[in-house]
Amino acid sequence: MGHNVSLIINDSEITAGKRGASLGPDAIIAAARCQGSHFFDREITRIPSWNHLLDKKVEFENAKRLGGLIQVFNAIGTTVKNTLASGQFPFIIAADHGSAGGTMAGIKAAHPDKKLGVVWIDAHGDLHTPYTTPSGNMHGMPLATALGVDNEECARNSISNDVLDGWEQLKNAQIPGPKLSADHLVFVALRDTEPEENHLLKQLSIRNHTVEDLRTNGVQSIVESIRVQLSDCDMIYVSFDVDSMDPELTSYGTGTPVQGGLTPEEAKELLVALSGWEKLVALEVVEVNPCLDEKKNKMAEVTFGLIEAMFQQLEG
Repeated sequence: MGHNVSLIINDSEITAGKRGASLGPDAIIAAARCQGSHFFDREITRIPSWNHLLDKKVEFENAKRLGGLIQVFNAIGTTVKNTLASGQFPFIIAADHGSAGGTMAGIKAAHPDKKLGVVWIDAHGDLHTPYTTPSGNMHGMPLATALGVDNEECARNSISNDVLDGWEQLKNAQIPGPKLSADHLVFVALRDTEPEENHLLKQLSIRNHTVEDLRTNGVQSIVESIRVQLSDCDMIYVSFDVDSMDPELTSYGTGTPVQGGLTPEEAKELLVALSGWEKLVALEVVEVNPCLDEKKNKMAEVTFGLIEAMFQQLEG
């Protein structure tokens, strides 16, 4: 029996370092229309936008637009929680990755007594905190909020009490405490990290299946390894950043492209396999940026193909 999938669009790009990701979800819709597809002829829930904050002066250099992100966490978290409570499956198409911490908070709030497992398919670690960030862009911090870590031992920044208070609100969004334990987090295609993130990866023994691992062992072997690692989890969330794919094989239509990533075919096989898991409770796709796409709307086109394949498996 297939899932009752609820499509949620979140166009927040306030945590990204480059502009244009807010146009990503609608670029994917445009790609579908260009193909004559009626895929998006369905009910869509849109999260309120705080992108007007991009026109205001940044208040905290080590946690840019922190106040707005708190609002985004509350909005996406509540929507995901209510979607799950109604028996539906939230499929989120988001702009930047910074809001994913709110997604995880919403999942945990809906099922506070269940263990959450997370498959993070991304070129980047997203494990920074206001103490360690080199840029202040909070799309590099969602996993730290979910894990409830500060990584003060690797601090490069001094943060104010206002930032600390806001950071605590993010870590405790929807439901107090961490949403995720490190042994229930697994990366795929991670290949661009900073020393502070590497410290956490080693300290917390977080597993990463590299692109090389995937090609040596095969997609299905990696999927089975992830299944074993997360076997004691009650629910699984998959977060797919399009920069996990090789930009030479897709396009540079994403905020922080990194060469040496997955092929679109590998990404499809991986995502379709994960979409068939019984414990899967939510999926998220992020970081399409048509303003940076040197091949017109290629990244959105590739991403729509992946989304369509996942929906076929989910609704099957």
